[in-house]
Amino acid sequence: MYSVVRRILFPASSTSRLLRRMTLARFSFPLSLLRSNVFSPSLHANVPPSRKLAVSASLSSMNSAALEEASCSKGHRWKPMCLYFTQGKCTKMDEKVHLEKFNHNLSMDLQPNAFDQNNLRPQNMDYLLVLDLEGKIEILEFPVVMIEAKTLKFIDLFHRFVRPTGMNDQRVAQYVEGKYGKFGVDRVWHDTAIPFRDVLEEFETWMTNHQLWKKGMGASLNHAAFVTCGNWDLKTKVPQQCKISKIRTPSYFMEWINLKDIYLNFYHRRATGMMTMMRELDIRLSGSHHLGIDDTINIARVLQRLLVDGLIFRLP
Repeated sequence: MYSVVRRILFPASSTSRLLRRMTLARFSFPLSLLRSNVFSPSLHANVPPSRKLAVSASLSSMNSAALEEASCSKGHRWKPMCLYFTQGKCTKMDEKVHLEKFNHNLSMDLQPNAFDQNNLRPQNMDYLLVLDLEGKIEILEFPVVMIEAKTLKFIDLFHRFVRPTGMNDQRVAQYVEGKYGKFGVDRVWHDTAIPFRDVLEEFETWMTNHQLWKKGMGASLNHAAFVTCGNWDLKTKVPQQCKISKIRTPSYFMEWINLKDIYLNFYHRRATGMMTMMRELDIRLSGSHHLGIDDTINIARVLQRLLVDGLIFRLP
């Protein structure tokens, strides 16, 4: 029988844990939808109880090879994304050479007609927000891809490069060169990066415009959930960055779906990360691994495959 486990972590002074289980159907199914209270009380907002998220799944008859063949049938030539465009700052939209060199179609790698939509299962969650942060010392990149759960359609993208606030300029330059120099996008980063506090303000405006969240809603998104490849992004990195930036950790970051756990319990095999999932599902890598925007799009492609194969998300 499927059972969903939500782990609620209490402050470090307490070693107790509360495990709430919801019974669904058929197999044992742990889901890491975590809410953490391990931060400093002065930096952490009071958050109402988390929502329960139930997941059930069964495999469809369409195999990975068929899906990969479908995904290649469009025949478009892959081009790197214009990282000024993803942040709303491209000034060369009228230059033919630039348009031929860089992709400005954000949905190109996420078009739902690559999949057999007849295999999709009914969902009562509207949107899935795939997030994959970059930056070990401080966050350097904050990308989120918005997918409609019921149709697999790409809806929108939020993407910002993030300027560290706890380092001097020389250290920042070294940090960015080490991270983005190999991709050739360090210039874009320096031209566009803004402090994390400003990123969150713009992200909240973006979510409000899509009716995903509004001030006063508390911890919950509106019929939506974050999806991450592991727990690090929202359990560890966002709280750390909020402490460095001297702001409270937003309550909407207290819930997420760990795709690694979903993958393990759905396909009954462990995946150490995105690259393992893509290799096992015969999904070709699009873009550069460890460039946040490309990783987020690729994780969204894995999520689309899971939904085609029969994964169901349910909000009570």
